[in-house]
Amino acid sequence: MPESYYLFSNGVLKRKDNVVRLTAPDGKFKDLKIEMTRDIFLFGEVDVNTKCLNYLGQLSIPVHFFNYYGFYTGSFCPRETNVSGHLLVNQVDHYTDQDKRTVLAREFVNGGCYNMMRNLRYYRQRGKEVEKQIVEMKKLQKEIDRAKSVQELLGIEGNVRKQYYSAWNTIVNQKIDFTKRVKHPPDNMINTLISYLNSLVYSSCLSEIYVTQLDPTVSYLHSAGTRRFSLCLDISEIFKPLIADRIIFSLLNKREITEKDFKKESNYYYLKESGQKRILQAFDERMKETITHRDLKRKVSYRRLIR
Repeated sequence: MPESYYLFSNGVLKRKDNVVRLTAPDGKFKDLKIEMTRDIFLFGEVDVNTKCLNYLGQLSIPVHFFNYYGFYTGSFCPRETNVSGHLLVNQVDHYTDQDKRTVLAREFVNGGCYNMMRNLRYYRQRGKEVEKQIVEMKKLQKEIDRAKSVQELLGIEGNVRKQYYSAWNTIVNQKIDFTKRVKHPPDNMINTLISYLNSLVYSSCLSEIYVTQLDPTVSYLHSAGTRRFSLCLDISEIFKPLIADRIIFSLLNKREITEKDFKKESNYYYLKESGQKRILQAFDERMKETITHRDLKRKVSYRRLIR
């Protein structure tokens, strides 16, 4: 099975014969099993030359870049090899036709809402007082199918998420003052964890889209932009509650991540390297975990489920 590589070392990433080698400043190096590599996540300060990128491009291996604070900055995506003019024409047609676009956008909102509700029901069964949020989210859920436009759906999705996040202080056993979602910059432990794990889900969706014939820049719930792969934003709406949020609840409630794994600077929090590594281990294990697919009638991993 192909693997994702998460690299924290500083140094130089370059091609060495038929492998890709990361050489640290002290001369130590790590060779990647390139034939078994799905994608590469770079968290350290790494120099990459064009020879290396050309080689990764030939092998269709994406590289995702994260900054010093662990926040996603961008991706190198090789030239697409799985292309379909017919599919692209249909993707654009479903974006420009507002009725078709709304049908697809509605499914993304429904999928995300369904998985958020699943999380709350799970914790209700374990004695957490989240009934109020579940009732309010059910009311909002009924509005999804009545929405006539993407703008309405975005408004409903925002209200659903507001109710969902209001239950987090009840779900999480640690005392964290989490009252609302703050992104730029994240102002507490939970907001930092959400940003960090959401970026991992986003980049994983991009890796999976890349091996299909879909164009990642043509989206339906989010507007297609010039600087982002907006289809990844659409698809990640479904999987953030299923993957990212469950990891956050588990790590915090088991106290595998605590205040000591963060640094605070002025008005924002960011993860120390030790915390990032612990989260990446949990994320990688989650992506490899299998469930029985109701339609396929067989076990699939969460990574395969995204595809």
